[in-house]
Amino acid sequence: MKVDFLINKMSGGGAERVVSLLANYLVQKGLSIRIITFTGDDNYELDSRIKRIKLHSHPLFHSVVINGFFSLLSFYKNKNNRPDIISSHINLLGYLTIPIARIYNLKLIVSEHNNHYTKSTFAKKILWNNLYPLASAVTILTQFDQEYFSKRNKNVWLMPNPCTFQTVKENDIKFSDSKEILAIGDVNRYDHKGFDNLIYIAKSVLTKHPDWTFKIVGKGDDGITYLKKLSEELGIKDNIVFTGYRTDIKNLLLNTEIFVLPSRYEGLPMTLLEAMSQGVCCIAFDCISGPSDIITHGENGSLVENQNIDDMVLKLNELISSPEKRKQFKLNASKALDKFSIENVGHKWTELIEQVTKS
Repeated sequence: MKVDFLINKMSGGGAERVVSLLANYLVQKGLSIRIITFTGDDNYELDSRIKRIKLHSHPLFHSVVINGFFSLLSFYKNKNNRPDIISSHINLLGYLTIPIARIYNLKLIVSEHNNHYTKSTFAKKILWNNLYPLASAVTILTQFDQEYFSKRNKNVWLMPNPCTFQTVKENDIKFSDSKEILAIGDVNRYDHKGFDNLIYIAKSVLTKHPDWTFKIVGKGDDGITYLKKLSEELGIKDNIVFTGYRTDIKNLLLNTEIFVLPSRYEGLPMTLLEAMSQGVCCIAFDCISGPSDIITHGENGSLVENQNIDDMVLKLNELISSPEKRKQFKLNASKALDKFSIENVGHKWTELIEQVTKS
């Protein structure tokens, strides 16, 4: 069985991490796996049996969709290059993968990595309404999207993201004297990830707890410059740390006390899964989809009314002042993640691939 994962790039991001995890799992199960990209570098460890195809030539326009269409069309023109199934991920890549799958009569699974409310542009609506019905299957992250995409494709699968890290055992959970609040994400997308609001939240929290530090991890020179300037204007620059891109996320999580997710919208946030898997006390805005699929409020984490900055400040202050509450969330965090294990999610992908192949 030959499966091609197609994604814009593998240089960083939650969807890219999902592709690397799934590709590694499936190649270990005996499938022939290739990952095809159209730009960027590689920042994820891949099994040596996975073949990387880089169609990174851009001779026509500065558009991944346009250049990618002609590059992939040419690549698949050779019958020996064609897979049994294409697995297409992220953004508007369906504009090139769906027509090419039809041209060459290939099975195609398209995967959504955000909810359908997220920047629902005109281009996306055309893609969803007119091209998604032609795909062999569509995967979604949460139940929130089930009804919407089931009206556009008859074969929709609820497929959560797999957790990156092995879940820590209760006896291995750390209770330290750390006074660090951690946030992770693409800093250039600070509006999406809510990092701009986080700076204002930090300002209020640090008024009561000036010995604590906020650490923001992620690439993005423009975003870091903007947020640094904002933290300087608010007089909290010494309490805000920007690390840039890091590969040691697991170690960072093991040495942090509170993980915060301030996003305005998400699909199923990988960073929240990762933090809970390492027994970190977590708090998140209850945006339209994602956090509530992972956190049970008051049991293994804290959910805050979506974009209610005052309430986020209040609940962060409560967590900082309550070591016992943090301990409760830490101990309960990893217990909720069985359905997000790579074994469970990978098995569902194997079932989907088998179904699509037989259809």
